[in-house]
Amino acid sequence: MQIIKHEHARLTVRNSGESLIIDPGSFSESLGDLGNVVGVVITHEHPDHWTPDHLKRIAREFPRALFFSTTAVAEAAPVDVTVVRPGDSVSVGSFSLSFFGGTHNEIHSSIPPVDNVGVLVNGSLYYPGDSYAVPDGIDVEVLAAPVGAPWLKIGEAMDYVLEVAPRHAFPIHEATLSPAGLAMHTARLDWATQRSGGTFHPLEPGESLDI
Repeated sequence: MQIIKHEHARLTVRNSGESLIIDPGSFSESLGDLGNVVGVVITHEHPDHWTPDHLKRIAREFPRALFFSTTAVAEAAPVDVTVVRPGDSVSVGSFSLSFFGGTHNEIHSSIPPVDNVGVLVNGSLYYPGDSYAVPDGIDVEVLAAPVGAPWLKIGEAMDYVLEVAPRHAFPIHEATLSPAGLAMHTARLDWATQRSGGTFHPLEPGESLDI
């Protein structure tokens, strides 16, 4: 299985000649070559995690692709979306998907919380969306670790990596950081990953990790 990191929150996961897209949001101006897309996961409703144009392109090029997300996204999206909740498990093509979490991390008390689902892909890759929900009882091989956000304090992000204790981790959700800030934050998550004997991979957009 190959994990390709793109801008900010977007990932492509490739397995057995098929592609799973996660959070194709507004910081990706173009989706590029998508491969054979069989499924799309959108963790929550914020535009940095999906756009109508990106979903319409995927649906047009891959009419059999299945889309999974929260109720709010299903109600707003220009494509058919299957609503998933924490505790649900589905299969699409060569991918098994299990969902965790439930609520986006608090940005501020004045901003209402929204639903968020983290996803475990093929029992190996855990992508939490904008949440610190821990997939209880799961030995996480690879963690997509949030590194920057309006809701993120780096000490809490470090604690999250320490709690999940993945064997591998790489940064996501970095578009709000300057190059200097990103270097500082990734160094902190590198430290946290190493505490449990894991390896941190400071992937840049376009780079990939094979597991």
